Order: sequence, then structure tokens, then C-alpha cells
Amino acid sequence: MSKLVVFSDLDGTLLDHANYSFAPAQPALDALAARGIPLILATSKTAAEVAVLHEALSLGDWPAIVENGAGIYRPGSTTGDAAPYAALRAALDSLPPDLRAPFRGFGDMSDAEVAEITGLAPEAAALARQRQHSEPGLWRGSDATRDEFLAALADMGIATRSGGRFLTLSHGRTKADGLREIAAELGAERTLALGDAPNDTDMLQAADLGVIVRNDHGPGIPRLPGEGQGTIRRTADPGPIGWNTAVLAILNDIKD
Repeated sequence: MSKLVVFSDLDGTLLDHANYSFAPAQPALDALAARGIPLILATSKTAAEVAVLHEALSLGDWPAIVENGAGIYRPGSTTGDAAPYAALRAALDSLPPDLRAPFRGFGDMSDAEVAEITGLAPEAAALARQRQHSEPGLWRGSDATRDEFLAALADMGIATRSGGRFLTLSHGRTKADGLREIAAELGAERTLALGDAPNDTDMLQAADLGVIVRNDHGPGIPRLPGEGQGTIRRTADPGPIGWNTAVLAILNDIKD
């Protein structure tokens, strides 16, 4: 088994922004599988959502990082603790109304509303609302009120991160924490991480090699220090097309 372990974001990275397809990345996915290289999904999606994609990608028993690093999905496990999510919702509802009202989280929405804002099918939106660790949502207020909102949450020990579409609240664990945990568990000697949004930055910098996948629909990732040293690179093409090209090029350079 290769000592390389690959960590990948999903939406806008391995999955197309518009249709959530990973088909353009199939050649690289096949190459990873042929060489026995673990592909660890690292996503803001819930364990319920990841279980479906994990099976579609034929990832076997490999774990996955879910809810932006707040949790680890392990295939076959039926255990789950929603207490962290309940604590987040309670903290939100304790805020003054003028700070609480502009934030509309998944817990404030119906399945139909989540489907509408994400483009997910209704059944997939229902899975996205089965949260255990974090709360994504949309901010509808001013920048000044947003700063107050974030500061109030920080005072309660709640971290916030901006992804490609949503502002996500959690108790502080990141995708980088998940990467380090799983890399140690699998005995990785080299790690490769791919992502497209600000919430991927820590993971990209924690890996031995990071790839910023072009995303024309989100805020993007500013230039990172590793780009000057060659430990972080960018794709010319967006989404799974860029992902495929980058992974195949890196595999071509690696001699196991």
C-alpha cells in the first residue's frame, strides 16, 4: 500500500459546482484505486451525505472528514452524537435578536429551502440537515453586524469559517485537524490535499503538497506562502476537471 494519502474537498473541488458530478475526475480516481492510495473525503457535508458519496466513489473502509473537520465518518459505524450541534443551536438562540436574525442556518430551514439554496435534490437536502457537529448558514445582514455576530459567538467558544457558499459555525476543529488524525492513523509518509475555498486553507497548508482547485463561483483562496516554495499549486481548470489533471500529474511524479 502506498504511503501517500490524498485528502479532498468535495463541492467545487472533486464535485462540479453546478451538477455535483465527479465524472470528469474518473481517470484520476481510477489511478488512485489501482495504486491502493487512500482517498479521504474532507468536506462540510454531514456523515449522512458522505455515506452516499463514499459508496458511489467505492472508497471501501477509508474514513472521511465531515462537517469541516468537526467529525470523522467511519463506514459501517452507526454511532453519532448530536449534542455538539444542539449546543451550537442553543448558543445561536441566546444571541440578541438583532444579531441572531440575519443568520439563517440549516436548522432554521426546511428540506425544501436547503434544496433551493444548494441545488440539491430534496432527499439529499434532508441528509444535509442531519447535522451532528456544525451549522452552516447564510448571512443576510451588514458587514458591521456580521462582525458583532462573529465576536459574540467567539466569546462563547464558537468558531466560524467561510466556505464557498456558507458561513459555518463549529466548536473549532478544522479539516487540518482531521487530516493530521487520519494521516497518523494510516501511517502516511506523504499527504496531498485539494480544495477550493477558504475553509480548505488550513488543510492545504497542513499537507505536504496542496492543490488549490480553481472555483469561479466562490471567494477563492488568496495566495498562500507555500505557493512560493512549490508546496502549494493551483489548477488552470475548475472543479473535477482541474482535480483530475492535478492528481494525474502528481501521481506521474511519484515513484512508490
